[in-house]
Amino acid sequence: MKHIITIMIENKAGALSRVAGLFSGRGYNIESLTVNETDKPGLSNMTIVTSGDDRVIEQIIKQLRKLINVIRVRDVTSLPDHIERVMALVKLHILPKHRSEIFGIVDAYRGRVIDMNKDSMIVEISGSIQKTESFVELVHSYGIIEVLKTGVLAMSKGNLVTTESNNNKN
Repeated sequence: MKHIITIMIENKAGALSRVAGLFSGRGYNIESLTVNETDKPGLSNMTIVTSGDDRVIEQIIKQLRKLINVIRVRDVTSLPDHIERVMALVKLHILPKHRSEIFGIVDAYRGRVIDMNKDSMIVEISGSIQKTESFVELVHSYGIIEVLKTGVLAMSKGNLVTTESNNNKN
């Protein structure tokens, strides 16, 4: 089963490498990784998508909490109510006879054409993983030139913070 793990980490050299090393050293796969600074100076948030049963995910979380620079860790998929988002850029080959159909699909998916010339267009689409995959599948017959996707971002709904205190650090 896929799990989304968020990690608040000090924004220091080698921090990402230690997290990636933990996964590779134990034979766990990172399916998606997103890292960016938070609103708190010196801290970054990582969102990692990985697969495993509950025992494997529990082990990953315990090991992450032991790493230097890790402040907090949480399995967001264990929360009853959370939001996941991905953004995709899809470059399509377009023929004049298909333009209106493609624009209709983009509009239906609440996408945005961000570049267009006489024979191609780039569409930005964001939403759930399923929504972006569905869009790509639907426009595939028109001729996809390239697809790029961001990593997953996930956040709990309501007042619950998406990370919990790392007991080893506090």
